Amino acid sequence: MVKTTREQQKSVGRVMHEFKHHELKSGAAGKGGPVKSRRQAIAIALREAGEARSDSPAKRREALARTKQKESRGETYQQVREGKSQVGARGRRPRTAVRRVKPAASRTRGAPKR
Repeated sequence: MVKTTREQQKSVGRVMHEFKHHELKSGAAGKGGPVKSRRQAIAIALREAGEARSDSPAKRREALARTKQKESRGETYQQVREGKSQVGARGRRPRTAVRRVKPAASRTRGAPKR
């Protein structure tokens, strides 16, 4: 079994989230209407993530690249509806710089020099 990458897992999770919230559409540009079958949603998720076994490796890479471009532009249904610019964009605290502690002097103050 092929191991999935973190990017692929995220995009599968996003598609299944869209399915649960009735935002996932089938067909080109969503013209086929909403997806009602869980099996169809899983098939769409695997195809978008580039995990579908039926495709060639080149097609899988293209599918994942297309999905990543869509997510980076903020054009997924989940991002549009929730008003987020990126997938997984939560209200996290910004990272602060790591404090560095200066090493202690090799000799203590007041010690005589030799």
